[in-house]
Amino acid sequence: MSEFFNSLTIVDAIGSFGALIVVAAYFATQMRYMNSEDLAFPVVNLLGSVLIVYSLLQNFNLASMLIEGFWIIISVIGIIQHFRLRRAG
Repeated sequence: MSEFFNSLTIVDAIGSFGALIVVAAYFATQMRYMNSEDLAFPVVNLLGSVLIVYSLLQNFNLASMLIEGFWIIISVIGIIQHFRLRRAG
């Protein structure tokens, strides 16, 4: 196991931290600590996905890049939607 941890790079750590952020946001919504309609939800997801994409640019995986690309697009749409609704209301 120590051999595994010794082989991890800063890029791996950044991507792993991004994954933890995305999972934490999902967990927080499931536990009702965070509301998916709040601005924080898409912003946190966007941050996590960007960190994961950073790691994927170093260690490319097409399937993971596709899902993170969609996750980023959906998060940006959520942020835009938040500000549109706020301006309209």
